[in-house]
Amino acid sequence: MSMSKALTGARIFDGTSWHDDKALLVADGRIEALVAQTDLAEGVEIIDVSGQMIVPGFIDLQVNGGGGVLLNEATTVAGIAQICSAHARLGTTGLLPTLITDTPAITAAAIEAGKQAMRERVAGFLGLHLEGPHLSLARKGAHDPALIRPMLEEDLERILSCRGVFQALMTTVAPESVTPEQVTRLAEAGFIVSIGHTDSSYATAEIYAAAGARTVTHLFNAMSPLAHREPGIVGAALDIGALHAGLIADGIHVHPVAMGVALRAKTGPGRIFLVTDAMSTIGTDLTSFTLNGREILRRDGRLTLADGTLAGADIDMISSVRFVHDTLGLPLEEALRMASAYPAEAAKLSDRKGAIRPGLDADFVVLTDKLDVQSTWIGGTCVYRAS
Repeated sequence: MSMSKALTGARIFDGTSWHDDKALLVADGRIEALVAQTDLAEGVEIIDVSGQMIVPGFIDLQVNGGGGVLLNEATTVAGIAQICSAHARLGTTGLLPTLITDTPAITAAAIEAGKQAMRERVAGFLGLHLEGPHLSLARKGAHDPALIRPMLEEDLERILSCRGVFQALMTTVAPESVTPEQVTRLAEAGFIVSIGHTDSSYATAEIYAAAGARTVTHLFNAMSPLAHREPGIVGAALDIGALHAGLIADGIHVHPVAMGVALRAKTGPGRIFLVTDAMSTIGTDLTSFTLNGREILRRDGRLTLADGTLAGADIDMISSVRFVHDTLGLPLEEALRMASAYPAEAAKLSDRKGAIRPGLDADFVVLTDKLDVQSTWIGGTCVYRAS
């Protein structure tokens, strides 16, 4: 067993309530307890973080890249580790590197790299998000239309080969390219099936939710909109309680007014949670990069193809938290839950992550009162500290 560490002097948000004059006690990668600072046992390693906040680590279920690396272009353990490291500097303690629509060979390589990354226990790596290639051409967004196709049995078996390997595996699919029976097989195997990049109707979404779909990918983007006679996928995401929905909170992908309406309208128990949809630009000064042989341009906070089509996002999780807190006016507690507890719920990880309470993984972030990241901790180990 490792020696216990005690972080002292900070306000601690456990995911529900704030605690003052308490120390956060961690050992062997888990949260031990919140105890009075006067009750610490001898021999505990004291780490003074006075004047700061300790909050649950952020969980990002859609991360295409970071630190100059795009998963599609670096389907290796090193690529996965670089993405995780780049986002850890910005408060993310668990993420799903996301493979955008690509060839079967690239998909297979990403899965093998993910399996090896799990064996090597890459810090912050929870599993994979396979976004496509089984999408709708009508709502392809920046996905290469030449690579979009229906799900075949061999595609399904490739995903099913990951059963029990990852802490979470998500796949974004469109009803146009995947059957309800295929969704059920994936859901029954423990995978998170997300509806996205689709022009389907509300009624179709109901069928797929009943078949086992659990989430909706980047709400409002690349999906049939909410209209007065056809609620579409947006209406389904907000109305069907079984569905959770990811939201890109950069003010570019979704207007702040639409975000606020969605948050007020969402039927539970499913929640709206934050995702970054981040690309390789995060943590770099890159002005462009390549995806499927096409140049993506970085300008004024936007990432686009040459024709102006949005291609992922240029935002990180702590910036997303600031946005929904400062721009939407959400209480800080709710903004933090959208980045931690709610994605943990969506990915069925709440028994391990998303809060600070005894027995859970010691994944947390130390923030200033201005919401700047001072340090990031994964499994009780500090993986980043601001200079």
